[in-house]
Amino acid sequence: MAGSSAPRSDTDLVERLRELQPLIRSHAARSEQQRRVTGEVVEALTGAGIHRMNVPRRYGGHQTSLRTQIDALSEVSAACGSAGFMAMIQAGCAFIAALFPDEAQDEIFTSPDARVGGTLIPSSKAVPVGGGYLVNGKSPFATGCQDADWHLLTALADTGEGPPEMLWLAIPMTDLKVLDDWNVSGLAASGSNTVVAQDVHVPARRVLPVGPLLAGAFPSRRNNADPFYRMPVLLLFCAWAAGNALGLARAALTEFGERIHQRGITYTSYERQHEAPVTHLQFAEAAMKVSSAKLLSADLVKLIESKAADGEAYTTQERTRIRAQCGYLARLCKEAADLIGSASGASSLHREVPIQRIVRDLNALNLHSFVNPAANLELYGRVLSGLDAGTPFL
Repeated sequence: MAGSSAPRSDTDLVERLRELQPLIRSHAARSEQQRRVTGEVVEALTGAGIHRMNVPRRYGGHQTSLRTQIDALSEVSAACGSAGFMAMIQAGCAFIAALFPDEAQDEIFTSPDARVGGTLIPSSKAVPVGGGYLVNGKSPFATGCQDADWHLLTALADTGEGPPEMLWLAIPMTDLKVLDDWNVSGLAASGSNTVVAQDVHVPARRVLPVGPLLAGAFPSRRNNADPFYRMPVLLLFCAWAAGNALGLARAALTEFGERIHQRGITYTSYERQHEAPVTHLQFAEAAMKVSSAKLLSADLVKLIESKAADGEAYTTQERTRIRAQCGYLARLCKEAADLIGSASGASSLHREVPIQRIVRDLNALNLHSFVNPAANLELYGRVLSGLDAGTPFL
């Protein structure tokens, strides 16, 4: 179980994380080699209080404003994309855990720093048994599972009639097996291994039906009326992903700004890259892409926060627009990093140069099925064209 030494307030959370950047950055290469964030960084992030952002205040959590959460995740991602992605998933899954029945929350949040992971890939089966379900199957892409206390596993349960019901089941990591199968080129240190459930019994109090949740209904009595927990989970993941993308892109700009003063352009007369007009064009275009991505992020965060404040329902067009904005800003950040990467010369391919890792991490983020720009733009375009969205995942 994670420790409980984190500060009680989130008022200076972003500053605490900014102060951790040198430590996180110094561990990024080693984290990538070992395919998981180092223990030192995991404990430092926990100590800063990042896992408390979405934990209910009654357990010592922060219920941090969405805007601050984006800034916090951006600071971590600027130092290491994988660490930022892991923090995003665990903070997001803590939000989902707060929607479970209150009895389950009492088990999960025995510490406000509990690290909760999870996935939304229903590749396991849940069979009803007395007082709960018997679960078997694999849950791939379980980010940070080796450093998590709990896993929210998605499974399909046979209802006896009609399509199976999709469930989120809260399972202690001690009840699951972790496969050593995370060996990838992007977000390589996120530790997104597959976890396996073998005849795991999950009591009914630790079950959250996904269908009703997507429609706005969840079983927590104590959080049901709290506007903070009425924010749509999937739209929040759009906002959280924006923090990861923006942090990575911002780091690319910073690295490039330093690098162009330290090298020339081979086989040209430019002994310093920053003197070349082509560099000015590349730098400016990359910076404008990142600035545009920030504006899109601010717009979707403003809409989510305003809806939470006034309690207004979302239109389908608003929901699909947020997904499209998430994908589009992620693409802009990737394009900015690609431009910087292509302008950084062959020497930037060395593993110790952060730019090559940033390029790979942003490529991986853009491949995420919920972030994917093309899929999200098509979704929004369908609704703009007067068609049904074609998915309940909004």
